[in-house]
Amino acid sequence: MRSPFVIGLVLFLASALPGRAAEPDLAFGAYQRGLYQTAFREATLRLEKNRNDAPAMTLLGELYNQGLGVPNDPKKAAEWYRLAAERGDAYALAALGLMALEGRGVDKNPAQARIWLEQAAAKGNPIASYNLALMLLTSGSFTDVQKAVELLEKASEAEIPDAQHALGVLYLKGSGVPRDAAEAARLFERAARNGSSVGEVEYAILLFNGEGVPASESQAARYFRRAAAKGNAIARNRLARLLAAGRGVPQNKVDAAAWHLLAAAQGLSDPWLDDALKDLSADDRKRAERLAAERLGMR
Repeated sequence: MRSPFVIGLVLFLASALPGRAAEPDLAFGAYQRGLYQTAFREATLRLEKNRNDAPAMTLLGELYNQGLGVPNDPKKAAEWYRLAAERGDAYALAALGLMALEGRGVDKNPAQARIWLEQAAAKGNPIASYNLALMLLTSGSFTDVQKAVELLEKASEAEIPDAQHALGVLYLKGSGVPRDAAEAARLFERAARNGSSVGEVEYAILLFNGEGVPASESQAARYFRRAAAKGNAIARNRLARLLAAGRGVPQNKVDAAAWHLLAAAQGLSDPWLDDALKDLSADDRKRAERLAAERLGMR
């Protein structure tokens, strides 16, 4: 199961040290192109020239953390992140906070994780802002919820899709903010544009119900299909229902059965669909099974 916390960092490393702004960042450039061993070598060379190069330390930490070009080694990653954090690097602080939440590379310590995330968020790191907001939302304190909203707003402006989705949920529920379905829809749509399958599902539900946006079953079906293709079980179930009923899309019970099989394999059963598809012929059931297997193999 995916952690509610963002584990991988989006690295925004400084392109050069002070006084070297005209020089290209060969290390991070290699990282962006997937040349991880080159990135490791270039970051190491930078540290040989300047032992206080915090972005280079953070990059080395990320390579070890993700096992990119080097063996996966969370403890070594944490060591590099600590060195960078001691020099004020916001992304290293965020990484340490996430690792302390998970107990990866460092002892599991939510209190210390919160300190690191607060330090990173104060420096404007959007990943830290999002994850700190999640921690605050669990407290149930009105003050913490208000602070969480502020942090989610900052992360949303930085186009962090999970933050846009989380903030949209708050607006839909009226938790910490006035209930506003239109604002929730706007945030879910932004999250969807940024690749969030849960954002696509939430936006599709609002489209289907005409809540906060004009009702459109056909648009809802398109968003459900996009999220279903990414493996979202709820989207697969809802798309199967639309296909079985012929709402928003032409009725296609074989296609519906294929999506239903995939959702059921993920633990999402649906007696309504079982009943709606019970009259499929043996041949159609085999076709649905082949289609489901095809889609599973494409992921």
